[in-house]
Amino acid sequence: MPLLGDDAAEARANRSVTFDFLVDDVDATYQALQDVVEVFVNEPTDMPWGNRSLLVRDPDGNLINFFTPISEAAQARFAT
Repeated sequence: MPLLGDDAAEARANRSVTFDFLVDDVDATYQALQDVVEVFVNEPTDMPWGNRSLLVRDPDGNLINFFTPISEAAQARFAT
């Protein structure tokens, strides 16, 4: 989990589940959430598997991952 940020997940503490949401534009989502989200685990980051990702915590401490496929391979996986 180090790619997601320091202490992003914590075993045996109800902090190991991540909810993933595919969004059109992670950077726009990040801007839209500035006044809503209290805890940003990371800023928009390009992941090695081809997604651009934003990780936040909801009020209960759950991890929420907003992502946008940016590589051709990642875009192919999510093509509709």
